[in-house]
Amino acid sequence: MKYSQKNNHIRMGTNGLVNRKAVEVNGKKVSDIIQNGKVNGAIVAATSNQQNGINPKEKRKSKESFEVVPLYTAVITYIGFYMLLFLGYLNQSFFTSKAVEEEHRDGYVPLYDKFEHFYSRYVYRRVRDCWNRPICSVPGAEVCLKDRVTHDYGWTFEFTGTKTNCLNLGSYNYLGFAETTGLCAKNAAESVRKYGLASCSPRNELGTNPLHKELEALTAKFVGAEAAIVFGMGFATNSLNLPCLVSTGCLVISDEKNHASLILGLRLSGATIKVFKHNNADSLEAVLRENIIYGQPRTRRPWKKILIVVEGIYSMEGSICLLPEIIELKKKYKAYLYVDEAHSIGALGNHGRGVTDYYGCDPKDIDILMGTFTKSFAAAGGYIAGSRELIDYLRANSHAEHYASSMSPPVAQQIVSSMKVIMGQDGTNEGMKRISQLACNTRYFRKRLHQMGLIIYGNEDSPVVPMLVYMISKIGAVIRNFTTRNIAAVGVGFPATPLMEGRIRFCLSAAHTKEQLDRALNVIEEMADDLGLRYSQRRRSQTPVVYGSGDELE
Repeated sequence: MKYSQKNNHIRMGTNGLVNRKAVEVNGKKVSDIIQNGKVNGAIVAATSNQQNGINPKEKRKSKESFEVVPLYTAVITYIGFYMLLFLGYLNQSFFTSKAVEEEHRDGYVPLYDKFEHFYSRYVYRRVRDCWNRPICSVPGAEVCLKDRVTHDYGWTFEFTGTKTNCLNLGSYNYLGFAETTGLCAKNAAESVRKYGLASCSPRNELGTNPLHKELEALTAKFVGAEAAIVFGMGFATNSLNLPCLVSTGCLVISDEKNHASLILGLRLSGATIKVFKHNNADSLEAVLRENIIYGQPRTRRPWKKILIVVEGIYSMEGSICLLPEIIELKKKYKAYLYVDEAHSIGALGNHGRGVTDYYGCDPKDIDILMGTFTKSFAAAGGYIAGSRELIDYLRANSHAEHYASSMSPPVAQQIVSSMKVIMGQDGTNEGMKRISQLACNTRYFRKRLHQMGLIIYGNEDSPVVPMLVYMISKIGAVIRNFTTRNIAAVGVGFPATPLMEGRIRFCLSAAHTKEQLDRALNVIEEMADDLGLRYSQRRRSQTPVVYGSGDELE
């Protein structure tokens, strides 16, 4: 991909100098945006926002909620954390550890970080029973947990031989396609008989079959792109393809809350990475301007290209990226835009086509559309969509295309079947019903939590609902209480989140009924009183929330 350096107002000469005749553009001094007579990596458009049809005075109504932690809660959280560390050091000093120690390493530098060892053994172990719980069913609206017990305070676990059916509020089954019966399951089973379970070969050798080609064509049509390419693993879709797109001498501007797969891919690329504040367009523009002005470190040369990397829905925050503002900045500063729609594809928009559908943006304004099939499609793998030139380039250069095994045929068929349902190509309106049901469940659940006085993060339309409990001890108490009430949810704490932001993350699904949500909400309300979770200091609405009515949006 070549970096365009054309502009109607300011042009670069062959020596990189700016045409000095363009002193002012529309009354705005060029010196305000250009330093030392050079523009590093991009030509900054000096036209006003009004000329682009955007009025900067018009502010989009915010649907995001990130309430600040009360001071007393912050103090207690820090005290509790340091007490856990203190007790952990006492335990380490006076009791024998059951962890396996390395032997015959005299003179070696420690292979593992000592604090990580300590934290996992003496802090995380206390609540280890709340994580990594094995299941033995499809993760639908309900999930079956394998019961286990520990007799040594979390060092080891034993299965009891029993199982527990729980309401599932922890899986990314947004549209409810995680099913063992129905059209998708039937088609997936038939594909096994026809194509087998796996090809055991990369796509560019013997790993391509007709299902892959059908899936790529359908994905491109679904997201509104010219072409698409699919991969067998969602994480690798980011980590193994980003190094093909940027390299040394390129600038990547990344949201501070981006997923680990994006961070790994960017680090592998060798590009210069700059971070902007989460979902903050002003911070993004400030980083863009500063780095365009100063260029590459030491040499001050222009950047080879600039890439903005964001997500559609942020899986830990529940927020939705401000796509219209980001697209505006991308056009203004002539940067490329990479949008990871792992959680937003299928879950957002009137047609389930992700964050572009949600905002009504043109998908062609996004240079690289990435997404995964593990959430809304109840399958595995990921895709990248964009121009045909981009996809052809990835087919020739992607490590995931050349070295990874291709997507399993039943997985590909599951995605094709579920995507056709969403698009209405199965001859029914089942897809639209699921999209509408998910939106209704999301607004109802979030509104009820707000009324309880709980602090929840994110956008009111996001099916990812983080409920802040702050303290690691309360994470354990909530998850254990849920388990005794036959509810499965996910607790998230340090180091996956900042120390001060321990949370319970709910993931809503179109498969959930109102009765199931009310059952979970009643349990949450009881725990809010028993454990002191009503941290919110905002005014609460006393108007009853009616499921499926417009007052969920108020």
